[in-house]
Amino acid sequence: MRTVPGATDHVVVVGAGLSGLAAALHLLGAGRRVTVVERDAGPGGRAGRLELGGYRVDTGPTVLTMPHLADEAFAAVGDSLHRRVELVPLHPAYRARFADGTGIDVHTDGDAMEAEVRRFAGDAEAAGYRRLRRWLERLYRAQMRRFIDTNFDSPFQLLHPDLARLAALGGFGRLDPQIGRFLCDPRLRRVFSFQALYAGVAPARALAAYAVIAYMDTVAGVWFPKGGMNALPRAMADAAADAGGEFRWSAEAEALERSAGRVRAVRLATGERIACDAVVLTPDLPVVHRLLGRAPRRPVALRHAPSAVVLHAGTDRTWPELAHHTLSFGAAWEHTFDELTRTGRLMSDPSLLITRPTTHDPSLAPPGRHLHYVLAPCPNTTTGPSAGTWRGLGERYRDSLMAVLERRGLDGFASSVERELLVTPADWTAQGHAAGTPFSVSHTFAQTGPFRPRNLVRGHDNVVLAGCGTTPGVGVPTVLLSGKLAAARITGLSRTTAARRRPPVLEGQSR
Repeated sequence: MRTVPGATDHVVVVGAGLSGLAAALHLLGAGRRVTVVERDAGPGGRAGRLELGGYRVDTGPTVLTMPHLADEAFAAVGDSLHRRVELVPLHPAYRARFADGTGIDVHTDGDAMEAEVRRFAGDAEAAGYRRLRRWLERLYRAQMRRFIDTNFDSPFQLLHPDLARLAALGGFGRLDPQIGRFLCDPRLRRVFSFQALYAGVAPARALAAYAVIAYMDTVAGVWFPKGGMNALPRAMADAAADAGGEFRWSAEAEALERSAGRVRAVRLATGERIACDAVVLTPDLPVVHRLLGRAPRRPVALRHAPSAVVLHAGTDRTWPELAHHTLSFGAAWEHTFDELTRTGRLMSDPSLLITRPTTHDPSLAPPGRHLHYVLAPCPNTTTGPSAGTWRGLGERYRDSLMAVLERRGLDGFASSVERELLVTPADWTAQGHAAGTPFSVSHTFAQTGPFRPRNLVRGHDNVVLAGCGTTPGVGVPTVLLSGKLAAARITGLSRTTAARRRPPVLEGQSR
């Protein structure tokens, strides 16, 4: 593994999102002095927090899987995720509701899910689910250490027996047909393939290897941090500060001072200059390229994932049919993915993720009130409406979302809303996200593994990248890994100890 040459005693981490905080903790654990600079007033980055008239709103991801990856970062400084954050295992992980009026609870316990599939679709589908679960577990084991939790220096690193194992499992086929080997019911196939959208690819075109995301969601378990998702980065920042890390809040990195191929200091918008031996850059790629002075050359331009419209709604009532996470599927499926990724039209029959965090933490809303987060995938601003168009389109789309929710059984949703915030691709653009999407670069084959933007920057000996635009990719588990992998580029410690790597025992699990 290539590492940063020369002195690395003092490292500046730009950005206090999950990847930057993970990098800081792993660097501190390896004995480095660390200064984190963050443009916002507190930690989180994409996983931020805002106050909305008494409602405490998570501005980013709402689904937490693979929490042992966060625990690895805490363990690097002798701390523990479970000492800092109260995690609630979600049962069910999701509730799926379909256009025909049927629904199924998605359990991560194998026996419970088998029984639920049998009730929903019969014995044959229940047996198919068991085979699918075993396949997902084998797929995860074939990929995790060799292709996800690893720093790539060359595509030739792919040439390993695990590649043959992945191929034998069908990992290089298409996701939807591979899921179809186990499940015939199209509703169930959606439950185990919609996760491809997290990677920015339609299930019909995604590599089957991306079923590893379904493993994380439907086998490994889903958790909710009390206090909301922002409780995780806040706890990570506290642990880093207790371990000696320095933080500069409301401090935007404006420029990098360079000489002889190395960054010598980070200059803030306030004029302050922070000398350093190495830098970890975690902002979105356009900001990184601006700081570096150029974007690296690629034979083909980067393609970005679809975006999303998010409606945060504080309401005076809720609906018992909603679980903590509810997937509301429209009748259309393949056609909507064409709209998202090819034609650039808004989904004519949207599938939605509805999250109700007050299910497990009523303190996130005023007494007797509820918080709902409605995510509707939409085209990015390269494929679909521009950021400028969204400034006029947003309110009309908000009204159409309200109508969809009411048609799907949430009667009175619009009239129940007391506080709301609508986030569109115009807002993601204003935050510096390329193509108006918070999901960064999509996971096509040419943008995955060794073909994704590398975390070492050519021409800059002591600059390392972390975050969803680099290795290994998009999602809470992967950005936590990206911080660890970035730290390893600086420290040369490519693996944590076996004790730290072992997932902790969580409620409902055994070793």
